Amino acid sequence: MTSDKAEVLRALHVPGSPLILPNVWDAASARAVGEAGFPAVATGSAAVSQVLGYEDGEGTPVGEMMAAIARIVRVVDVPVTADIERGYGLKPAELVERLAAAGAVGCNIEDSTAGTLVDPGEQADFLAEMRAAAGQGLVINARVDVYLRGRASREEAVARGRRYLEAGADCVYPIGLGDEDEIKALVSEVGGPVNIFFRRGLPAFERLGELGVARISFGGGLHRAAHVYTQSLIEKVKAGRSPY
Repeated sequence: MTSDKAEVLRALHVPGSPLILPNVWDAASARAVGEAGFPAVATGSAAVSQVLGYEDGEGTPVGEMMAAIARIVRVVDVPVTADIERGYGLKPAELVERLAAAGAVGCNIEDSTAGTLVDPGEQADFLAEMRAAAGQGLVINARVDVYLRGRASREEAVARGRRYLEAGADCVYPIGLGDEDEIKALVSEVGGPVNIFFRRGLPAFERLGELGVARISFGGGLHRAAHVYTQSLIEKVKAGRSPY
């Protein structure tokens, strides 16, 4: 079953017809995404961490993160892909085992830690070990963090992306990339499916599809918006007004 769901998730990555993933943070938000008809559910580490009372950046104990992923998997019928940061210090085979135990059939894995980019060869080796341990039962979305770390070089992003795809990743995720021309160029050069992080100011979904994007995700954006709205409700109660 897990392998079947992994194949379903993998097949949804179609350049030009992107898989849209409104990232969730708990079972209730996952149910909402499933009920809305989305074909897959993705978690966002920043949002899940905040809900659990920890800081993003691997501040969440791995057991708590995996338990949160398992609760999300339990309430939806569609494939679940989990944002697991850089892997919480686990070896690749153990990380794959923990994801399988939680029921996730996909994951995001970052190539930076504590704000520093990991050597691309080291990251490629990590991804290759994950692929060897998982077979085809895990859809690996390899994040490329150069645009977050002050090194906004397409050449480096493409080089890393190609290396990660060769190592067994299914998709590359140049988080922070938003310029239309640069997205189009990277998509054409990297040679595999590309995930774009959607935020204010980016091209519309349809346009991102025209640029060849295969996946669109929201990170912690929806949770931040929901939290701001929650704060506004609480402020109304504090002021003695109805929040409804």
